[in-house]
Amino acid sequence: MTFNSSALDPPILEIGSVKSRYPIIQGGMGVGISMSGLASAVARAGGIGVVASVLIGLNEKDFHKHPREATFRALDREIRKAKDLSNGGPIGVNIMVALQDYEEMVRISANAGADVIISGAGLPLKLPGMLPDGCNTALVPIVSSGRAAGLLCRRWKEHYGRLPDGFVVEGPKAGGHLGFKAEDLFKPEFQVENLVKEVIEAVKPWEDEASCRIPVIAAGGIYTGEDIYDFIQMGASGVQMGTRFVATHECDASQEFKEAYLKASKEDVMIIKSPVGLPGRALKGAFLEKMARGEKHPKRCAYKCIKTCRYPDTPYCIGMALINAQKGNLGAGFVFCGENVYRIDRIVSVQELMDELVEGYRKAAARKDKTLATA
Repeated sequence: MTFNSSALDPPILEIGSVKSRYPIIQGGMGVGISMSGLASAVARAGGIGVVASVLIGLNEKDFHKHPREATFRALDREIRKAKDLSNGGPIGVNIMVALQDYEEMVRISANAGADVIISGAGLPLKLPGMLPDGCNTALVPIVSSGRAAGLLCRRWKEHYGRLPDGFVVEGPKAGGHLGFKAEDLFKPEFQVENLVKEVIEAVKPWEDEASCRIPVIAAGGIYTGEDIYDFIQMGASGVQMGTRFVATHECDASQEFKEAYLKASKEDVMIIKSPVGLPGRALKGAFLEKMARGEKHPKRCAYKCIKTCRYPDTPYCIGMALINAQKGNLGAGFVFCGENVYRIDRIVSVQELMDELVEGYRKAAARKDKTLATA
């Protein structure tokens, strides 16, 4: 695949044998937010579209009776559908290491033709060994430190004779579950700008030894084309963005979910303690207010999706809360979001959003070139 570009265009993103016209990965947003509709639209527009695997079967008729089977069936279908609709653009899958059925989901995703598997919420130490024989799906762990990136390089090299095809470095301004202690979320050393530099430095010796490039992708709080330009200048190969893609017509969330983003103010964004043991970023609402007062408890567990969940000791089932939100029942659930959600003021098409981001990148590059020319 070849792409035409000017000197001011964003660079092509290459992850293993996968190429995308623009260095933009749409973040995998679970529980029905990023499915084939959103992922395929992003791939058509020049990015890497990502289907999120967690509770992907929520809309299957037999989900509540047979949640595992419904989830596996929906995962296979959504990947194949996204591939069919992508016009040849790359499709990735986000699979959380903490999922109860992690290994099976990796196998299903690879067999369905996923171009990339992006995996976080734990270190995917054994991920390469889960792929079917002959599979060339690119593997991209999500990390939040150079130490984690170095550990994965060493383990994969020792046990599987290969290195990760890239790393997503997710900072604490991201939405949903966060891979940091609550007290570290706002410390300068844990901000994504510093973490990206740390991971680039950590993987450099492995790149040199193998004579290959291991792209580092910045994620968490990235909002504009200028932000993308800044991270590329920093040495990142691309960015991952989630929150901005929720506010698109093609996003698979309900209209009520999207409108919560439009109505959000900066003061509405809060850090919660998730029942699965991690801090998370979400929007204030009636459901979370009830949780804070201790008024609501789980009545049942629809599907023990996360290994670390200790139902029925949890204050509520986060899976059901997120399913309700995805379907628009915000009184019985809540909305995950990134730190910059309050900046969103309209819903656009994925193509419009990508055009805006690319134009913002070009303007930032033009300003930089002009500055250099006059220095």
